[in-house]
Amino acid sequence: MRRTDYPLAFAFPAVFVFVLMFVTPTVTSFYYSLTDWNIHARSVKFIGLENFRELFSDVKLVAAIRNTVVFAVSVTVLRNVVGLVLALALNMRMRLRNFLRTVFFTPYVIAPIIIGYLFAALYQPAHGLVNQTLRWAGLGGLAVDWLNDPRYALFSTIMTDVWRTSGFAMVIYLAGLQVIPGDLYESAALDGAGAWGRFAHITFPLLAPSFTVNLVLSIIGTLKVFVMILVLTNGGPGYATEVINTYIMSNFSLGLYGYATAANLMLFLLIAAIGLPLLYGLRKREVEL
Repeated sequence: MRRTDYPLAFAFPAVFVFVLMFVTPTVTSFYYSLTDWNIHARSVKFIGLENFRELFSDVKLVAAIRNTVVFAVSVTVLRNVVGLVLALALNMRMRLRNFLRTVFFTPYVIAPIIIGYLFAALYQPAHGLVNQTLRWAGLGGLAVDWLNDPRYALFSTIMTDVWRTSGFAMVIYLAGLQVIPGDLYESAALDGAGAWGRFAHITFPLLAPSFTVNLVLSIIGTLKVFVMILVLTNGGPGYATEVINTYIMSNFSLGLYGYATAANLMLFLLIAAIGLPLLYGLRKREVEL
């Protein structure tokens, strides 16, 4: 074996698995989204764009798209605001700083299904800790059925995911803060810049790479939300928390494989349509700054 062939030989198993488990299913899904493949069909027939026409006439899917976008935008904004505030606070010299960093990051490494079951218990209307705390504080009028009331169900899932993922955003921002030279802050202070001025003109611009990573990963991850919704509400009550992935799952469960594959392809295109321009815009901002 030639010396130049050595790395390629070791890369082959990983490339083979990637092609087999990701590329091949992705390519074949384009074909099956254009068929009537279902559990009752004796043969798979090509039906063109019929599945996509049915998709956008389904009231349930329209609700799922709306909920997915609301969930994605809300979680992305809130988790980045909370993560940035935590990073700024825990970047200062203080007692228990490392311990607090660990505490805030820990929820992210816990499986979402465990977080879902935990918060399902916390949101329980009669004996859950959330409503019990409200009653103890004399705010019993605010105690509601957080997961079974259509007015609050989506909000409850959003806040749960913000709690789970803000620690990850915090770590990314902390990494960005660590590489900002302290001399810049000292010079700004000598020039009379206050705390807000130092943040607006030094911290915020130099955190551009961290913003790019956090925003892109967050928007992609939240558009694909599934486990948290499944455990907390299963898309209910009604269509109040139905998201695209729970919609896809329900159609796969009914044996409508071609139709569900078309919905999955639509989700892929939605993520690409939002994620790629966002990445391009944020990268451009980094260069301009």
